[in-house]
Amino acid sequence: MIIVTGGAGFIGSNLVHELNSQGEDAILIVDNLSDAANPHKKFVNLAGARFVDYMDKTEFRRALANGTFSSSGIRAILHQGACSNTLEDDGRYMMDNNFTYSKELLHFGLRHAIPFVYASTAAIYGSSTKFREAPANERPLNIYGFSKLAFDNYVRHHQHSFASTVVGLRYFNVFGPREIHKGRMASVIHHFTRQLKDTGSIRMFEGSGGYGNGEQRRDFVFVRDLAKINLFFAFGDTCTAIVNAGTGKSRSFNDVAKALMQVHGPGNIEYIPFPADLKERYQHFTEADVSGLRAAGYTAPFTELEAGIKETFAA
Repeated sequence: MIIVTGGAGFIGSNLVHELNSQGEDAILIVDNLSDAANPHKKFVNLAGARFVDYMDKTEFRRALANGTFSSSGIRAILHQGACSNTLEDDGRYMMDNNFTYSKELLHFGLRHAIPFVYASTAAIYGSSTKFREAPANERPLNIYGFSKLAFDNYVRHHQHSFASTVVGLRYFNVFGPREIHKGRMASVIHHFTRQLKDTGSIRMFEGSGGYGNGEQRRDFVFVRDLAKINLFFAFGDTCTAIVNAGTGKSRSFNDVAKALMQVHGPGNIEYIPFPADLKERYQHFTEADVSGLRAAGYTAPFTELEAGIKETFAA
């Protein structure tokens, strides 16, 4: 069996579908579906997916803590479950979800020699302009990034004792199908699409951080590529690493708008003032240094932005 935490969420559900495409359906999904009143229900992400069991996150953590959860037959743990809201300011809640929960799963995996691949984030780099996996570059701007860095550092501190795979993947700007339930935290690809369809215009920020109007740059990575990276490490040779999961190629928001208009039809671009509430929380530029990922053995090419956008809206 393969455990996918956060399995009804954006990246988790895409992982489940990718596993299914490779003939895997002995999957336990762990998630929290208490938000079923949300008009964009995330359980819809699992439509057509094949899996053998589901557990609520609280039930799952309780079973891990009291030792009643069986490790028999578990082939890998793909840990995507977390609070990913970069605007969440409840530090206790964030640290419990992103740090303590991850430690519980890490130690369960280590005790039973189960490969453990987990979601980290490029938000760890925060205000840095260098995106190599080194402490000097790690300057999170919010509690979300700090909570993820805290766990990465915990892994670093203990990694000398690991005898089974433990890999952290620092996701950059992920986009693709099955993310609409994320609301404000969905990628700009989905926000721009809604704006274009509703109003005929795409709104993006005026120049900021030394970049011109709409020229702020991000490393946009297609979610299916991330699913493939997760599976590469989960089922490959034993490995301990914390690596960037991005394309290594930044693209501007103007590039995104142009690619969307190729799919949805022409429209206008409107540049709006930079919002005050994001001033100290915003990354104007991200671009993964993928040398660590390549050194760890992952050599597959990444999907180009334009191709990923086409596939997203063909789904």
